[in-house]
Amino acid sequence: MAAYQWRGRNPRGELVTGLTEADDEDSVANQLMAGGLTPVAIKAATGARPGDAADTSSPGLTATLQALLETKVSAEEALVLTRQLYTLQKAGVPLLRSLAGLQASTGRTPLIKLLEDLRASLDQGRELSSALARHPTVFSAFFVAMVQVGEMTGRLTEVFQRLAEHLEFELDVRARIKQALRYPTMVLVAIVSAIMVINIFVLPTFATLFAGFKTELPLMTRVLLGVSSLTVQWWPLLLSAGVGGVVAIRSGLRTPEGRYRWDRLQLRLPVIGPIVLKATLARFARSFAMASTSGVPISQAMTVVARTVDNAWISARIEQMRDGVERGESISRCAAAAGVFTPVVLQMIAVGEETGELDTLLIEIAGMYERETDHAIKGLSAAIEPLLLLVIGGMVLVLALGVFMPLWSMGQAAMGKA
Repeated sequence: MAAYQWRGRNPRGELVTGLTEADDEDSVANQLMAGGLTPVAIKAATGARPGDAADTSSPGLTATLQALLETKVSAEEALVLTRQLYTLQKAGVPLLRSLAGLQASTGRTPLIKLLEDLRASLDQGRELSSALARHPTVFSAFFVAMVQVGEMTGRLTEVFQRLAEHLEFELDVRARIKQALRYPTMVLVAIVSAIMVINIFVLPTFATLFAGFKTELPLMTRVLLGVSSLTVQWWPLLLSAGVGGVVAIRSGLRTPEGRYRWDRLQLRLPVIGPIVLKATLARFARSFAMASTSGVPISQAMTVVARTVDNAWISARIEQMRDGVERGESISRCAAAAGVFTPVVLQMIAVGEETGELDTLLIEIAGMYERETDHAIKGLSAAIEPLLLLVIGGMVLVLALGVFMPLWSMGQAAMGKA
């Protein structure tokens, strides 16, 4: 297959350009017309491939600059794209024509390349789920699996609607958590900056002042001066150790065991842990309900959901539930053995199994956890503020005992001698 540069007109008469791989010019023209574009000019592009940069005197430099300047498709853009696909599918617009219209109407280069690749994959005979799976940074495994279910059951429009609601909930939770943590983060940054300034600039000056007196300094003052001296003399080594520690922690979190331990640890944190647990269980319940109502078998639905809860420890508990269901046990019994659900939720799951309305009750469980998550996020700042006050008070106490009290004592001694 060769690469061809082409120009065409969309249904609104706007000029569209691109680069496509095909066997010949007729195949390119057929692809463009299938996508709702009218070909204007098609010519072979020697040595080029779809998505490559235009020819310049320094193509390597151009590609590097583009990689630095271009951003990836954001989660907000993925949500908007999902809603647009739902609207177009609901209106009966063919999928290829929908993608062509979305590509012509957007001005973001990463999104244009994404839509172009999706269209090229569909032109080559791939299913939409396979085309989406080529972009794991934009579309999660759950997103791809749900689209695949929609293709198999013929309910792709409904799947797009539910996926849009799912993505909107995810973005809303993340945005509210960031908003709640913004003030505590700024306070912590200010505290760390103040400590660094005191250690590097203030305490060495006090050390010179204290050296002029022949009195024994208090223990807290000696500790502060020792820490300051260590920071000033060995700051390159301390900085290297800090960077090395961060790299080691990040490397450890990339391993399955490290990720499992960290995900389990963050669920036990005093303030953040309950919020993370409730948000994760809300994601599980809604995702499970979506997969179940779309016709996915229970065990397969749990397998898909276990990969998308974004918590290795909860994922292991869901896989434990799946193994129990495959052995013939009830979902309520498996959920009780998992040890992550409240008694009220376990009772609702049991009632759903008895009445055959498990999907409906799973949606109710998701709504309950979402409301609890929303309430917990609203009180997050109020819960963190006492901890911040303790940290600030401790820092002021250390400075008062280690710096200002000796100065006060020396001043009194000097006044007494005078």
